[in-house]
Amino acid sequence: MTEAVQELLHTFDALTKAEKQEATVQLLRRAVEEESGDVPEEALIAAAEELFLELDAREAADGQS
Repeated sequence: MTEAVQELLHTFDALTKAEKQEATVQLLRRAVEEESGDVPEEALIAAAEELFLELDAREAADGQS
């Protein structure tokens, strides 16, 4: 992992939950657009929702530890 990616992840970890969600949506949108051109917004929303559910599950598990 490059230093730039490590710094990005460190900064991401310091964000609030809402900011993390917004950043994730924007990153997914940019990554998918660069890969294949136009992507239906529904596909991005579904991918983001799946990711958020996983993050929520992780946070819940961490809170119970």
